[in-house]
Amino acid sequence: MNVRALRSSCEKVWSAVWVVAMKPQVVFVLGGPGAGKGTQCAKIVQHYSYTHLSAGDLLREERNRKDSEDGSLIDSYIKEGKIVPVEITINLLRKAMEETMKKDENKFRFLIDGFPRNQDNLQGWTRVMDGKADVKFVLFFDCSNDVCIDRCLERGKSSGRTDDNRESLEKRIQTYLQSTRPIIEQYEKQGKVHTINASQDVNEVFADVKKVLDKEG
Repeated sequence: MNVRALRSSCEKVWSAVWVVAMKPQVVFVLGGPGAGKGTQCAKIVQHYSYTHLSAGDLLREERNRKDSEDGSLIDSYIKEGKIVPVEITINLLRKAMEETMKKDENKFRFLIDGFPRNQDNLQGWTRVMDGKADVKFVLFFDCSNDVCIDRCLERGKSSGRTDDNRESLEKRIQTYLQSTRPIIEQYEKQGKVHTINASQDVNEVFADVKKVLDKEG
């Protein structure tokens, strides 16, 4: 290979690397309500260069925004423990990623917490974000239903969240088992799931998370 061809080849490689670097690098964070996703994401952000985006938090913020066109719709879905229409959720996630990268182009790694929650979510993500973001892997916080409910009821004493009550929680867990677990299983078949025992103490859970992130980079 002559010098000109070698230079051209190198330029193509660097161009490809640059494009990938500028594209959001995504880790989906999944698990039942109360599995500790938000807590662990906060710890990851402290130790690694990730930005945490919670689908649930973004929806709750939009729900409470006075001038939101979708606020009342989001409110009714959340109270019933149902999954909000995918277009609304993806639009909020995409906007949040774009705003983060606009402020700092080096912040292109994202933890997306609580999404995709069903097949419709996944299809919507593929339809809208295919080629625009790379999903590196899924971080699955596996926790028993009883532990999840106990944690959420305890959280509900101070969180102010209207869905942290037993009736809503039981609906949310059924939705999770019926809709989200099949998504996790789908990614498992692709070898893209890292399962964490989330029933452990917070620090023990994070120790396992660190092993995954140190390996994945």
